[in-house]
Amino acid sequence: MAVGMELDGGGDGKGKAPPQISLPGLFLACMVAGGVQYGWALQLSLLTPYVQTLGIPHALTSVMWLCGPIAGLIVQPCVGLYSDKCTSSLGRRRPFILTGCIIICLSVIVIGFSSDIGYALGDTTEDCKVYRGPRYHAAAAFILGFWLLDFSNNTVQGPARALMADLSGRHGPSAANAIFCSWMALGNILGYSSGSTNDWHKWFPFLMTRACCEACANLKAAFLVAVVFLGLSTAVTMVFAREVALDPVAAKRNEGEASGPLAVFKGMKHLPVGMPSVLIVTGLTWLSWFPFILFDTDWMGREIYHGRPDGSPAEVAAFQEGVRQGAFGLLLNSIVLGISSFLIEPMCRRLGARAVWVMSSAIVCVAMAAVSVLSAWSLGDFGGSVQDAAATEKGLRASALALFVFLGFPFAVLCSVPFAVTAQLAASRGGGQGLCTGVLNISIVVPQMVIALGAGPWDELFGKGNIPAFAVASVFAAAAAAAGLVMLPKISVRSVSMAGGH
Repeated sequence: MAVGMELDGGGDGKGKAPPQISLPGLFLACMVAGGVQYGWALQLSLLTPYVQTLGIPHALTSVMWLCGPIAGLIVQPCVGLYSDKCTSSLGRRRPFILTGCIIICLSVIVIGFSSDIGYALGDTTEDCKVYRGPRYHAAAAFILGFWLLDFSNNTVQGPARALMADLSGRHGPSAANAIFCSWMALGNILGYSSGSTNDWHKWFPFLMTRACCEACANLKAAFLVAVVFLGLSTAVTMVFAREVALDPVAAKRNEGEASGPLAVFKGMKHLPVGMPSVLIVTGLTWLSWFPFILFDTDWMGREIYHGRPDGSPAEVAAFQEGVRQGAFGLLLNSIVLGISSFLIEPMCRRLGARAVWVMSSAIVCVAMAAVSVLSAWSLGDFGGSVQDAAATEKGLRASALALFVFLGFPFAVLCSVPFAVTAQLAASRGGGQGLCTGVLNISIVVPQMVIALGAGPWDELFGKGNIPAFAVASVFAAAAAAAGLVMLPKISVRSVSMAGGH
């Protein structure tokens, strides 16, 4: 998971100005954002639960997500550097967008057909309706596709945002950012809707094989639809986003400029006053969020619906139903996030960015504590085992969905206010937007690495499913609220825009 960059101005003086584009043309030029986000929504909602059906233990699933912060730390800055200097006849951004989207399509196909690949490589000769053991060849293919998917997502994300800034022209970067985020919201809604659907295998029965039963066929079909949608959106962007090739002389002139991750570390000593406090609070905030981002649908399948990805047919069915309901919860979360994004700027103007940020952390603290309590209650006994707990009541399941809705507003704050505060602090010292955004990115990806490495083993230590990680998340959220109240600078945020990203 990586930070999306803020949109700066259009022309950059590195060649001819891009041709003027109409507002409908700019809207179509942004379509690739929707295609990428569609696949990312499927990845968030389905892949942590699915990999456990292949034999990867719950304690190790979080490690799989290390690819996100690594890609955000390395791939995005490097791709940004090379796209700034690209002299292709297609322009600076479109070659990277096209290449990244092709790799996304290939990686998604590998993920969708991982069970079939494992079957062909000798995981088992039994039918998937009978076999319940591990499938390590399938898991290896899945993890390869998963890492390729995350790295290619980051390859596309930076150039796509930069392309919108290049093309914004007379419409301005705010309009381009709004359009970009609208496509991302649509991609989220479509992706989470697909993830919550249980009928894909009925609509495309030919996708079921001896290695791939109903749940697998649902995932396979959803990802194949994602390939089609991404291919269409990429083609539309390639047609309507007409770039002007970079002048080779201008590219040569910029070769000596310091860029990439190393330049960010070198420039940390030049941070504006107040920025170190923002970095500390941002790190604590992400430590409170990432356990939920990582395990939300898995939590629904295990703690709320009391299923097991490797259990009896009834337990597997319960787990898959919980995962689908979790995807539906993420759909509701995305809708609330979209509505809340229009309220954050006026709230920041009236209450101040610090108050809004602290309030959102307090909400997350309460929500993560509620997740832990709700999970313990669903067990029926604080000393019981998640895997042996009785069936939950409808009220518990409705409460779990309500928590997804409840977290929509603080997630909108997470995606906007830290970036707006950072931009304002950078502007107060007359520049350094790139440096401050790069350093902020570090304060986001490092906590993600901590949770990715520690959440699974931490949960395994207590043997209580996902509950320990959520309990710690509540503590981190309380620390973020306290630190924000004490450390965040009082500034007047003039504009707040959704940073987007994953």
